[in-house]
Amino acid sequence: MAKLTKKQKESRSKVDPKASHDVLAASTLVKEVTSVKFDASVDLAIRLGVDPRKADQAVRGTVALPSGSGKTLRIAVFAAGDAANEARAAGADLVGADDLAAEIEKGNMDFDLAIATPDMMPLVGRLGRVLGPRGLMPNPKTGTVTNDVGRAVAEFMGGKVEYRTDRYGNVHVRVGKASFSVADLELNMRAVLDEVQRAKPASAKGKYLRKITISSTMGPGIKIDVNRLRVVE
Repeated sequence: MAKLTKKQKESRSKVDPKASHDVLAASTLVKEVTSVKFDASVDLAIRLGVDPRKADQAVRGTVALPSGSGKTLRIAVFAAGDAANEARAAGADLVGADDLAAEIEKGNMDFDLAIATPDMMPLVGRLGRVLGPRGLMPNPKTGTVTNDVGRAVAEFMGGKVEYRTDRYGNVHVRVGKASFSVADLELNMRAVLDEVQRAKPASAKGKYLRKITISSTMGPGIKIDVNRLRVVE
């Protein structure tokens, strides 16, 4: 384990590991305890009461962050004809069909998100073994398989983000940067928490929101009081 710097030790001393906070207090504290010299990412980790091994309990979707994500996305779009032109006009970094697939098969994957028109899915499907493990496979549930690729590109560039449960039932979402104002972080956190609550599977039993933590890059985890969240159905 890497040795903590003096500043990191000071930051961690400000956080009581047993204490839980409301969303506003957590947004304030995560900025105060950021100890790195660069503009750290701020991430929300949510432990859900679901069994991700069961298909009907997998939680996945998208949420528009009101204050943006603070991250510049590189987007690849599988499309042809007018759809390809729309994707380029919207600002997609890579647009193509067989040529784009060929580059990916060579290992050239300099992008963070892939979008495809429905007619391109047979082609994209052949790349599943490459895209799938990296979480880059387009999916209708997240709006990344669509005929309106121009709109999809614009939305994701504007702050729309994907979320999904991992194999342990956790959801991890970037909600901004340490340079964001407390108000902007709070808005983004509430948007994610509201959306995840709406996505609760009907088959999920018991307590749904088990544990919520926010942290910045290399910073301590700050617990959010689940019982003080507004209930969204």
